[in-house]
Amino acid sequence: MVRRVVTGVSQSGKPVIVSDGEPPVTLQYTHTPGFARSLVWNTASPAVASADPTEALESYVPAPGETIALTITFPPASVFADPSWDPVAAGAEQLAGAPGLAELFEPDNPGMHTTPTVDYGVVLSGEIVLDLDGGETALLVPGDLIVQNGTRHAWRNNGTEPATVFFVLIGAGGTA
Repeated sequence: MVRRVVTGVSQSGKPVIVSDGEPPVTLQYTHTPGFARSLVWNTASPAVASADPTEALESYVPAPGETIALTITFPPASVFADPSWDPVAAGAEQLAGAPGLAELFEPDNPGMHTTPTVDYGVVLSGEIVLDLDGGETALLVPGDLIVQNGTRHAWRNNGTEPATVFFVLIGAGGTA
């Protein structure tokens, strides 16, 4: 998965590394092989320096002024076409693994969703297609950046290898 290094301040006021390793809220999905999510960090008002808020996160949709940083690994589309893939079990796993966000996905249009956030994304590996509601698409490759302004969209991996994207979701309170 990913390595996360978190800094903080010791009781004596000295900067220290308080955590170094895989984020504690990491999920390798069982019902969608190759799909994975790691919650890197989140902030709320007021933020508490050095405290790890990830294990207490209740919704993957940040409120206005809050943030969520996470990586998502998208498996190739062939995973979803495999006859052994169970969309009902995968959906239940998504609801449990990404509360708040999973409910925003449209059952009649797989992958499409709209969030009340501004999202910054960086493609770390693989290739991913941003599919917009109006029919426009953009192929993104490693190093490409995306600013997703609360529009209706989907992410599609039409390649043969997994694609990993680092996202920062910023609660905007409505479409931006």
